[in-house]
Amino acid sequence: MTGFTPDRRSLLKGGAITLAAAATMSADQLLGYAKAWAQASQWKPEPGAKINLLRWKRFVEAEDVAFMKIVDAFQKATGVTITVSNESYDDIQPKASVAANTGQGLDMVWGLYSLPFLFPTKCMDVTDVADYLGKKNGGWAESGKQYGMYNGKWIGVPVAATGGLVNYRVAAAEKAGHKTFPNDLGGFADLVKGMNKNGTPAGMALGHASGDANGWVHWALWAHGGKLIDKGNKVTINSPETAKSLEYVKGLYDNFIPGTASWNDSSNNKAFLAGQLHLTTNGISIYVTAKKEAPAIAEDMNHAHLPVGLDGKRRELHLGFPILIFSFTKFPQACKAFTAFLMEPEQFNPWVESAQGYLSPFQLAFEKNPIWTADPKNTPYRDVASTATTPAGEAQMSENAAAAIADFVVVDMYANYCTGREDVKTAMSSAERAAKRIFRG
Repeated sequence: MTGFTPDRRSLLKGGAITLAAAATMSADQLLGYAKAWAQASQWKPEPGAKINLLRWKRFVEAEDVAFMKIVDAFQKATGVTITVSNESYDDIQPKASVAANTGQGLDMVWGLYSLPFLFPTKCMDVTDVADYLGKKNGGWAESGKQYGMYNGKWIGVPVAATGGLVNYRVAAAEKAGHKTFPNDLGGFADLVKGMNKNGTPAGMALGHASGDANGWVHWALWAHGGKLIDKGNKVTINSPETAKSLEYVKGLYDNFIPGTASWNDSSNNKAFLAGQLHLTTNGISIYVTAKKEAPAIAEDMNHAHLPVGLDGKRRELHLGFPILIFSFTKFPQACKAFTAFLMEPEQFNPWVESAQGYLSPFQLAFEKNPIWTADPKNTPYRDVASTATTPAGEAQMSENAAAAIADFVVVDMYANYCTGREDVKTAMSSAERAAKRIFRG
């Protein structure tokens, strides 16, 4: 690659740089590409544009490094100044809400789940960006459309998701009698019980962990035929199906490592890497860190999708990462240009590789990225977009559905029952009341 000089015409013909070339582009080569892209782009940043961007705090360091390289190239190529601030998962929504309510402080947010749906009227229509990217990158997965579209227009661009999949120690699972990972609810419960009996316990967050707790409890609810709301947004959480799911989760919880009811999104990572925890649901970040810091654990790890439901169908809630532009920004063209540039395959593919499986794109062309097959332990995370369901379940995403997950309505129901604060009927009734306050319209 020494002496490589980007040619504007070749660069912009449908992603002419090969993946191998893109992955090895130096900062100067990336800047050359960025300049050529900016010249041809339909979005022309406003003179003197300054963007304040809030994003979630990274769990994979190499991902953050790659992201900032893209930011740097865009700034130098366009003259736009981008100030990036990082916050923990749980702090993103409050800070974004403050900006939405005051109309100042932030121009863009790269947030979690259904953040744009909390304040859809404050989000810029980015249909032009989403259509451009969809045509270029193989189209959007259905889950990507659900995470981005509201009333027929795109209010956010779903960059990727991190899969809430099972991370487990192979030897411990085999000792518990499961040489292959169980794909049914009964088998999974038997595995968790057996692992606890052998002193190699499982544990999944039941505290206010935005990613980890919300993910697996929604799976448990849906797997038993329960739902917070039906297709018409009627609250239906108080049901025999929900009761069955509560009993099932209680059976798992009774065999968990102690303390999961107070876990946040980093608690299980730490316990797993310390050798105290042998099964959990998480992104691939545990494995990425283990390869560097605990190779013996990494060697003994594997990943799997959560079991199918009672109807034989797989429904999972993965942690989507949508990027939104506030409608009150003074620099809409600069924000749109950056969003489009961010997801151009020339740098998006190497960025996905840098994330080492932590970012699973919602655009279909990126399923071909070699990161998913270079290591078979990464492969389950490739299919996250195809198994993803939004927090609304079978309903359309809405402000109310976004509020319900932000308020941990479903998580608290399971936590209250599992910890003995409430019985089954009371836990369901409490969740029903909380949901009806949100969905009262």
